[in-house]
Amino acid sequence: MKKIQMVDLQGQYQKIKETVDNSIQEVLNSSAYINGPYVKEFQADLEKYLDVKHVIPCANGTDALQIAMMGLGLEQGDEVITADFTFAATVEVISLLKLTPVLVDVEPDTFNIDIDALKKAITPKTKAIIPVHLFGQVANMDAVMEIAEAHNLFVIEDNAQAIGADYTFKDGSKKKAGTIGHVGTTSFFPSKNLGCYGDGGAIFTNDDELAHTLRGMVNHGMYKRYYHDVVGVNSRLDSIQAAVLKAKLPLLDSYCEARRNAARFYNNTFANNPNIITPTTSSCREICDTCNCHVFHQYTLKITNGKRNELHQHLLDNGIANAIYYPVPLHAQKAYKDDRYDENDFKITNQLIDEVISLPMHTELDTEQLEFITKTINDFLK
Repeated sequence: MKKIQMVDLQGQYQKIKETVDNSIQEVLNSSAYINGPYVKEFQADLEKYLDVKHVIPCANGTDALQIAMMGLGLEQGDEVITADFTFAATVEVISLLKLTPVLVDVEPDTFNIDIDALKKAITPKTKAIIPVHLFGQVANMDAVMEIAEAHNLFVIEDNAQAIGADYTFKDGSKKKAGTIGHVGTTSFFPSKNLGCYGDGGAIFTNDDELAHTLRGMVNHGMYKRYYHDVVGVNSRLDSIQAAVLKAKLPLLDSYCEARRNAARFYNNTFANNPNIITPTTSSCREICDTCNCHVFHQYTLKITNGKRNELHQHLLDNGIANAIYYPVPLHAQKAYKDDRYDENDFKITNQLIDEVISLPMHTELDTEQLEFITKTINDFLK
């Protein structure tokens, strides 16, 4: 049996080696390492895939979030609401820009931002909401957009974990994750569903004026060399990473389907274990063949008998990679503690940090590996 990893990037690479190697060699031959043809081609391909007017490539997903907020003109002291249960990059950039982060609890099943908590957190200083599409599932964007419209707020989608996912609105229409709010962002970190071989990111918007601003901001505020029209940063997607992404983008839907197939296997095998709660998909409540509401960047269980930590170690002892995302909620992190926060407002997050565990999830998982993983878990949690 192959080694069981959280992500098998080498196995995935071997299947596309010729295409990727040829693309990288073309960049090396051209020496167009920054803003070369592959960057423009990938940008156009991603715009078509997402059905969005503007994709602005940048250096990484954290920069994408920061530049999106800069482009919206948020000012020091403006409040930005986001979820407590997620990676720190989201709150990090809010703080770096001297905005005021407002953390709220999440839903117990999807782990995405809790709509009631979001409503309660709005004040006259609130200017934006950042829903995080955690683990590959889109947040409740019908409700988020309704709230934003009612209070004249910006919506910045943190789509670092859900590129390729579809969101089905109440009226039956669909949009790709990251293209619903005023602006969306993503990361192309190697382990993402669409990952490059280094760092990379992108910003999405249908707003022409905002897109123009963002294009200048990622390049030192320049639209013409040495003429700086806006305050910007140095955040460009390099041509080699764009070449890798261009080669992988046509395979993104098949990558997401491979992840869903693995998730179906996990769900079916754990279905009768009383100590395990499997992931919930918000649109149809199951992993079906007719929607794409969850692309399983992570496959995350809840262990309800108090043995999560023991299971974590048991899996490691048996050669099965696994991870605990996220062991310390943002409101309790040393960098982001604030007297404004009340532990009673984070009951779900505080419960999740003791229950969740993420299993191997990638495009190269095979039946032998999945059978070994699930048998090891079910035998331990009898």
